[in-house]
Amino acid sequence: MATKREEYITKLKTQLDQWNAEMAKWEGQAAEAQASMRAEYEKQLAAIRQRQDQAKEHLRKVQAASGDAWMELARGADEAWAAMRKAFEKASAQFTQGKK
Repeated sequence: MATKREEYITKLKTQLDQWNAEMAKWEGQAAEAQASMRAEYEKQLAAIRQRQDQAKEHLRKVQAASGDAWMELARGADEAWAAMRKAFEKASAQFTQGKK
């Protein structure tokens, strides 16, 4: 039976995989965009990558934590994930709008 920590880590990894798949689509879209839109797409992707790096770092800390210390680190991870989600949603709106 999985522990709460393992379930939490699995949940974060699954979300990260979903974001990575969507970002791959956006990177393709950015590569095909006209120059005027490409700069904005690249800016959005850079913001997401920065938030993603922070989220991954928090995930690594949770994975490495011993005992109940992971629960304290999970708070920081939750904040990083919320920031990543916000950046992702902003970029999603930008890329969806750019398709029209």
